[in-house]
Amino acid sequence: MDTNWKQDPRLKAMSKEKLDLLTEFAERIEHTNKNNLMEAFMSINMEARQKGIQFNDKETALLVTILSSGMPPAEKKKLDMLKMMSKKLAGPR
Repeated sequence: MDTNWKQDPRLKAMSKEKLDLLTEFAERIEHTNKNNLMEAFMSINMEARQKGIQFNDKETALLVTILSSGMPPAEKKKLDMLKMMSKKLAGPR
């Protein structure tokens, strides 16, 4: 995985704790079989919650963009569907 994402200026607004977690997740995604990325995203999300770390909508969108950069088109489509479903489940804000 290209580590240039670490230079993204939008990351400067994130806490060190979130950035450390993101780096750990990015490294894990790099070593995950491309056909298992959705499962990895779900696992990562559960781990973040267990650690009491929550990302806001803007941070989540950035993280998904970064972590899904090497994802095959079919997996990206699944991810898009998951994002759409989660927004519907969350309801209006």
